[in-house]
Amino acid sequence: MANYTGPKVKLSRRVGVPIADTPKHTTKRQLNPPGMHGFRGRRLRDFGVRHNEKQKVRYHYNVLERQFRRYLVEASRAKGNTGDALLRILERRLDNVIRRLGWARTIWAARQVVSHGHVLVNGRKTDRPGCQLEVGSTITLKPGIHQLVRENLESLPGHQVPSWLSFDPSTLTATVVAMPTADQVPFDVNMNLIIELYR
Repeated sequence: MANYTGPKVKLSRRVGVPIADTPKHTTKRQLNPPGMHGFRGRRLRDFGVRHNEKQKVRYHYNVLERQFRRYLVEASRAKGNTGDALLRILERRLDNVIRRLGWARTIWAARQVVSHGHVLVNGRKTDRPGCQLEVGSTITLKPGIHQLVRENLESLPGHQVPSWLSFDPSTLTATVVAMPTADQVPFDVNMNLIIELYR
């Protein structure tokens, strides 16, 4: 699967919000529009507003357009609100769960941890970042990466693990205890605009 390997801060500047919770992305200077003087150009029309909202979500979860469309089709078949179902699918991706636990500082670092084979899901090695976790899934790490993960946890002193995950810091073991809800996502996005874009 292809993956974006270019400059990451450029993505935050493009959509106008920090897509990672690191100082490099959250400083005010980095949220200026791209270009020498932050030239914004013309005001966005309806399509541009909806497209920008969709790009925020894509960049935040590090998924490509084709993957995103597949998730949207899956969410539209689920019961209830399509936007909430889409967020549930994206939140339960293995690389995102690694990020939410604080085992990696960014989604790109989390993807690397998974794709290099350091993560075990229910005791089996899983190297697919897009692996969907279900309630009751247990996530552990191979011993070789424990030191790096503990350093990452120490570098995020105020990090809060979401309530739909349970985490044992002593053994570096986590379990999915519930389905995530839209209000538990620490990222401000209007899912209705995204659903309207594809209708």
